[in-house]
Amino acid sequence: MQQPVRAVAFVQGGALLQRRWISDSTCRRLLGDASQRKRFAKELYSVPGVSLKSRALRLCSTTDASGKSVQTPFRTGSRPVFAENAEDAMPKNFDPAAHEERIYSWWEAAGFFSPRDEGVGDIEKPFVIVMPPPNVTGGLHMGHAIGTTIEDILIRFHRMRGRPTLWLPGTDHAGIATQLLVERALTASGKSRSEIGREAFVEMVWKWKQEKGGYITKQLRRLGASADWNREKFTLSPEMSAAVAEAFVRLYDAGLIYRGTYMVNWSPALQTAVSDLEVEFSEEKGKLYLFKYMLAEPGSEEDAFLPVATTRPETILGDTALCVHPSDGRFQKYIGMHAIVPFVHRRIPIVADARVDPSFGTGVLKITPGHDRMDYEIGKTHNLPVITVIGKDGRIVPYSETDARFVGLDRFLCRERIWADLQSTGQAIEVREHTTRVPRSQRGGEIIEPLVSTQWFVRTRPLAEKALAAVREGQIRILPERFEKIYYHWLENIEEWCISRQLWWGHRIPVYYINGDQENYVVARNVEEARERVRAMTVGDFTLEQDPDVLDTW
Repeated sequence: MQQPVRAVAFVQGGALLQRRWISDSTCRRLLGDASQRKRFAKELYSVPGVSLKSRALRLCSTTDASGKSVQTPFRTGSRPVFAENAEDAMPKNFDPAAHEERIYSWWEAAGFFSPRDEGVGDIEKPFVIVMPPPNVTGGLHMGHAIGTTIEDILIRFHRMRGRPTLWLPGTDHAGIATQLLVERALTASGKSRSEIGREAFVEMVWKWKQEKGGYITKQLRRLGASADWNREKFTLSPEMSAAVAEAFVRLYDAGLIYRGTYMVNWSPALQTAVSDLEVEFSEEKGKLYLFKYMLAEPGSEEDAFLPVATTRPETILGDTALCVHPSDGRFQKYIGMHAIVPFVHRRIPIVADARVDPSFGTGVLKITPGHDRMDYEIGKTHNLPVITVIGKDGRIVPYSETDARFVGLDRFLCRERIWADLQSTGQAIEVREHTTRVPRSQRGGEIIEPLVSTQWFVRTRPLAEKALAAVREGQIRILPERFEKIYYHWLENIEEWCISRQLWWGHRIPVYYINGDQENYVVARNVEEARERVRAMTVGDFTLEQDPDVLDTW
């Protein structure tokens, strides 16, 4: 037999504010018990912005036990209660646009998303999810939608079980993206950040954040995310900045953060290093340039040179070796000999290394440790010097051996100039069409330049080993299990993490240089602690200068 149901509605001025459907038995309890009616109206079905005295509670039953339509007017206290008309019954179709925003506003205002300690026994243990903070600059995409939905399902499930449940929301200051947007606006006004200075620029970014930074949280609300917005965080708020400084100091004291010189991904347009995660590779049509590398000790006319292939002729200026595979019979006799770098006349060795792919190009690889990640690793193995020929602005830099014709040229213009000069000297062999993987900045879109630079790094290997052990020992389970291979491969091949950024918007690195000496510094949570640490180390007057870089906060 069908259970009779009744519609309970809050009405003000003839307008329906809220409606709930309850069983007939619940309705009868409300009719017979004034205290339950009051609790029902005041706590469970409260409507924000309307006092209890201004509400009228209306009940109607759509069917009785026999299926016959029934209407039952009654009173709550001294207030009249009206029976709903047939037109007030539940509509056939739900119109989200007409109701979702109003319902969500009611949920939020009533505090339904805040943790409540209503559980018993083990269920009293809190359940907490920290929302991965979306960038304050942007809007939601499909990835946000699916992630938010999954988290909301988990949060609502545990909340309905009576467990104290917190979904902590927030937004990320998005260092590169936000600074890029504000710099574009500044450029449009005919100024640059270097002209207005750091303090004025940071103040400008804060103003932009206050005016335009709330769009993405409005979108999360429209998705129905039941996060506790009373606790919303911003990654650059004072308490968050203090937490970041604390984490840096602890990791440094544990030997997991260090300052060193290493190959990084450099963005010439953004003028900062970027992480591996901020570099996107795209398959693009390019060219493969084949040319003659003249030998320093030619044995005969046919042995006067080695054919070399490269996609980047501009880096020839920084070559410090030629390299062949040790088992490649074509070139074994040349191992240990020397060649002469075109234009700069540098004498470089010919070495053997198993990392060379004999099938690529001619099988002879030119090694430029200053501008290629694999070349950098090969260079370390063979103790090769690192020469930087492309500067942070993407132009050829002057150094003792540089041909003056190329100094100051953009790297891509230099490529054309060098190839033209190789053609004029008879060293050019041919140009082939070639598809290659081009590294581009995720933010700016320009081609990344690998550079050796002094930065701050996190030692990832000790952390990766703990993460690997957690899955292998069953502490964490990855579903579907086939994704374990991807997890293992990524962590087993992880590189050192460059965490410093040459930006102004972000968490300033908590490192203080003593008397301007870049090799003499203290790591401290704030400048007061830095002074205390220096006083314990030295006697006399001193000055402190904080590191100008900010932290990557992935």
